Amino acid sequence: MHANAACGYKLMGTITSFGFDMRRMRLLRGMKQQHLAQLLGVDQATISRWERGTLEPSKKQGDAARRLLVDKPAPTQDAALRRLVESSTQKVHLICSRSHRLLAASAARTAAWQIDVSTLLGTSMLGYASDDILQAEASLNELGWHEGEITSLEIRTGANHDPRVPIVPGTMLWERIVLADGTVGRLVTTVA
Repeated sequence: MHANAACGYKLMGTITSFGFDMRRMRLLRGMKQQHLAQLLGVDQATISRWERGTLEPSKKQGDAARRLLVDKPAPTQDAALRRLVESSTQKVHLICSRSHRLLAASAARTAAWQIDVSTLLGTSMLGYASDDILQAEASLNELGWHEGEITSLEIRTGANHDPRVPIVPGTMLWERIVLADGTVGRLVTTVA
């Protein structure tokens, strides 16, 4: 029996430890078992058995799961993404998908803004959203956005009637991007 048995549980080896760690990292990433199963080419029941410790993944499967759940992209990837957004000729900006904080914006996007982009960086953009954007935002949980079940969404929006950060009627493409710290970013592009 492991020393932690006095706390009400006992560890039964690396399978349980792997399963516990895999479940914890999957939940921290906001990923459902079904989505992880699809990424690993197994079924959802297999992921469940790995997490419960009743089935041991192969070395290849375990390594792949670790890469998906533990390994973080290098922070330089975020810097490169920010540079690409800022230098884009398209109307595009990048926000944190949960907090809506502005992370980067292209000159084409900010050309109509009456607020300097540097004052908006790091602040929530949700206050500038149109009613259509707010409705689309409210549907994200149901669609599985936060769990990674969908990675892009095209929405129609009307105007927001805000002279400081105006949104004109049109179509926007939202794309889900995992950032270096494990948070999810949203690339927002106006579709012509």
